[in-house]
Amino acid sequence: MDLIRIKNAEKKYKNGVTAIRNLNLDIEKGSFTFVIGGSGSGKSTLIKMLYREERPTQGKIIVGGLNVAKLRNNKVYKLRRKLGIVFQDYRLLPKLTVYENVAFAMEVIGAKKNETRLKVLKALEEVGLKNKVHNYPDQLSGGEQQRVAIARAIVNNPKLLLCDEPTGNLDPEKSMEIMAVLDKINKVRGTTIIMATHDKEIVNKMKKQVITLKDGRLVSFKKKGTYYDEDVENAK
Repeated sequence: MDLIRIKNAEKKYKNGVTAIRNLNLDIEKGSFTFVIGGSGSGKSTLIKMLYREERPTQGKIIVGGLNVAKLRNNKVYKLRRKLGIVFQDYRLLPKLTVYENVAFAMEVIGAKKNETRLKVLKALEEVGLKNKVHNYPDQLSGGEQQRVAIARAIVNNPKLLLCDEPTGNLDPEKSMEIMAVLDKINKVRGTTIIMATHDKEIVNKMKKQVITLKDGRLVSFKKKGTYYDEDVENAK
């Protein structure tokens, strides 16, 4: 079953730059997919279109049954509740504790305190930070801050987790620790994960689905791929 269906999608900015060109793509529920490509290939634009930070210029983008392309601004919350988002720069609230940062995602949807507590502690346990609930972001390492961000993204048990360069600020060891956490979330929760990255080592070690973009075009889609293959090298 496809969680995401993209049909003839294009994104052209007002300055004339075309970031995504005639993209057709289906992503199955429960899969783990890397989106790779060089700078300017369209990785981040694709991720942004999936959570409706950007709207496609033309074409269809269906996420969990919602046509993102036609979604009105005042209805975007319906999409956002179906997914979690993890950014490169963590985006934690500095004056809130680890627990409060994760709980914030529950509070904005009006969850009850008991439900919030149970889900927050479960999410923090999954990312290995249950012993850090009272710490503040500036008391954590970069890897720990990213774990908090992941816990916040999964606390509502979303069907889809979008990750935009989540290991971009981390060293190789911490990056692989984050990947282990994401892999566990994918396998245990069944969460569909789409991750944009430029980290060749991670992609080659994980051997997940790999989508390769170049100049906004899909040039390769492999079920168990690596960062560089003949499709990338020969792409025109």
